Amino acid sequence: MRTGGPSRQDVLTSSIISQWRQIAVGSVMVAGHQVGEALVPVLIGIIIDRAVSTGATGDLLRWLAVLAVTFAGLSFCYRFGARFGERAAERSAHNLRIQLTRRVLDPRAGAETGRLSGALVSIATGDAQRVGIVNAALPASIAAVTGLLVGAVALLTVSVPLGLLVLFGAPFLLWGTHLLGRPLERRSDTEQERAAHASGVAADLVAGLRVLKGIGAEPAAIARYRRTSQDSLTATLRAASAKAWHDGGVLALTGIFIALVALVAGRLAAEGDISVGDLIAAVGLAQFLLGPLSIFAWVNAEFAQGRASAGRIASVLAASPAVGAGTRSLPEPVRGQVRFQDVTYGPLRGLTFTAAPGELLGVVTADPAAATAVLRCLGREADPDTGSVELDGVPLSEVHPAAVRAAVLVAAHDAELFEGTLIENVVAPTPGGEPAEDEPAGRQPVAVGSGLTGHGLGSGPATVGISAGSSVGADAGGAAGARTGGVVGRALTAAGADEVASTLPNGVDEVLAERGRSLSGGQRQRIALARALAVDSPVLAVHDPTTAVDAVTEARIAAGIRDIRRGQTTILITTSPALLAVTDRVVVVDGGTVAVEGTHGELVHGHADYRATVLT
Repeated sequence: MRTGGPSRQDVLTSSIISQWRQIAVGSVMVAGHQVGEALVPVLIGIIIDRAVSTGATGDLLRWLAVLAVTFAGLSFCYRFGARFGERAAERSAHNLRIQLTRRVLDPRAGAETGRLSGALVSIATGDAQRVGIVNAALPASIAAVTGLLVGAVALLTVSVPLGLLVLFGAPFLLWGTHLLGRPLERRSDTEQERAAHASGVAADLVAGLRVLKGIGAEPAAIARYRRTSQDSLTATLRAASAKAWHDGGVLALTGIFIALVALVAGRLAAEGDISVGDLIAAVGLAQFLLGPLSIFAWVNAEFAQGRASAGRIASVLAASPAVGAGTRSLPEPVRGQVRFQDVTYGPLRGLTFTAAPGELLGVVTADPAAATAVLRCLGREADPDTGSVELDGVPLSEVHPAAVRAAVLVAAHDAELFEGTLIENVVAPTPGGEPAEDEPAGRQPVAVGSGLTGHGLGSGPATVGISAGSSVGADAGGAAGARTGGVVGRALTAAGADEVASTLPNGVDEVLAERGRSLSGGQRQRIALARALAVDSPVLAVHDPTTAVDAVTEARIAAGIRDIRRGQTTILITTSPALLAVTDRVVVVDGGTVAVEGTHGELVHGHADYRATVLT
């Protein structure tokens, strides 16, 4: 779904306007190159008529010097004109990548809806690059027009019929090349779309490879990728075919046009209307025209592909946010009272419960979709269809998502780790600088990234409570080098991540592989939990953080969570009896609403359904 965001034309226009200085200078320089190229055959014709045919050595040397200066000038103009054009293209593509990244990471989300992550990467790389190239093609097109005009004027000085032939014939030629670019634009759009989809499927396949192997679904996944890859190949071949027809058609049209100019010039020379030097100049100018016309063929193809890519970029930039910005502020300090009031969203049907400030609340549901819905509403990834989720009496739907996530940290079950050291995956200092657009002042994003909710997350305390005995610095490569102490050390201990570090050769400075694949599932869970605890957020919601650890470790983690979160609101969404045993109260959600609530001990002894859900 699109909002009133930028259109395809807006993306192209803003891309060009943002680099107008580079484009203007590049256009002047490259136009100078084309003027020099057009003057070369004219100068050669003059040399033949005024020096070679007369045998005047002085005139020959003088005109040869003029020709040399012309060559030096056009060479200089081409070198630096091309440099400005390339600079405009690269800067424009970079700016588009920044805009796309900012939109995808916007706390309000929505850009990823209906798109695979690999497809978004393809748009931010391939499509941004194609739109950027338009900024290099524009100076080239201006230079080509200049070359055609100078060539036509030069031909007019040689012969009025030749000049008029070029002046009146060139517009029809340009119109024909534009028509030839229409199929290329359509097929280029399809090509990029299929390529982006194939990239997304490949990324999903690589990310879930272990799971696919575990359930024996490799053949089905491979077959799906082969179909997607074949569709992408077909679209690419069709686009290549369209480009070949486009380039061949343009070359044929320009060849016919140039041959016509040369034929007319030869006829005029045969009838004595122009001199031998003029004939050579006219033939040289006809050959020169092949350059500008070839440039038009390239420019037309780049503009066709750029327009198609601009449309795909616009669809991301104009995607509707999943949630509104919100205008209200949360009270300071945040007490941590969380209230679900008649919430209907997904499988939730009038869900109502309250977590008191400082309470450790357990939420039990046999339906994974219900757990996900609760987390999405808490992290304001989505707003309830009806009802409200409130924090200290303020509806979260009226607060900016970044501000919500600064106070409410949602640690999803499938939180990702990143390539880097173990301690970098747990904590890093919050970067300074101005808040992003649409982000409330005073709220800054977490550096190591939570990756906990899948979207941008506001930070908690800026230094994450690191004690004086610990240090957070940067090594030569700019990576955070934190020592364990204060809240960080307590978080590592509470999550059992200190035991993980003790088994690694370099301890907390051990470099983890991408997504933490060098660790076991239980080790990854403990590090992700330590990261959530280290933020020291006023409200923390954790979903099944110990499914991959053994019972003894799970019991120790449960006690650690209760200890480190004492006095702060914590919501544990889980069916683990070890975790539920340390909670103050348990709310059981069944059928999208609260079925029963009480302490873990009361529910175990008094409710058979609860026992069946938790103890089996």
